[in-house]
Amino acid sequence: MSCLPIPRGVYQTVAEISPQALAGRGIRLVLADLDNTLALYRAEEPTPQAAAWARALEGQGIQLFLLSNSRKPGRAQRLAEKLGAPFQGHSGKPGRAGYLRAMERMGCRPEETVMVGDQIFTDTLGACRAGVVPLLVEPIRLAGNPGRYLRYAVETPFRLLGKRRPFV
Repeated sequence: MSCLPIPRGVYQTVAEISPQALAGRGIRLVLADLDNTLALYRAEEPTPQAAAWARALEGQGIQLFLLSNSRKPGRAQRLAEKLGAPFQGHSGKPGRAGYLRAMERMGCRPEETVMVGDQIFTDTLGACRAGVVPLLVEPIRLAGNPGRYLRYAVETPFRLLGKRRPFV
């Protein structure tokens, strides 16, 4: 399955993605990227907004699952524990396999799942390829890596198109 990597909405932070609205759309599983989505790069703590959002998801009966490409041993696990969520590192995004494994593990189908991430060519593209609704957030912080500025500049047209098609 292939598609254009256009997200279903672009949100400033995860806090703008309403757990109540997700539940109303039949969503049971939120796959979420880690770096620059729920935590700063190299951070050992999720942002306070991400922690509150994780609790709000749980309150709506929605399971949060960290889907990360991180290769740092233990970091994804420690952050997942702090959020009370299962995780999968080395997910191989934008490949479909990591998404499909996570959904199978959680007993959910693509139509019951959304992916929340900050990058078009990993998070959004992978979600689209797996048949999952992609939701995009602005990165927590771009500073520190010149390559990120270039990557986000290339993503601009997809972000603009995504802002016109909100999911929640």
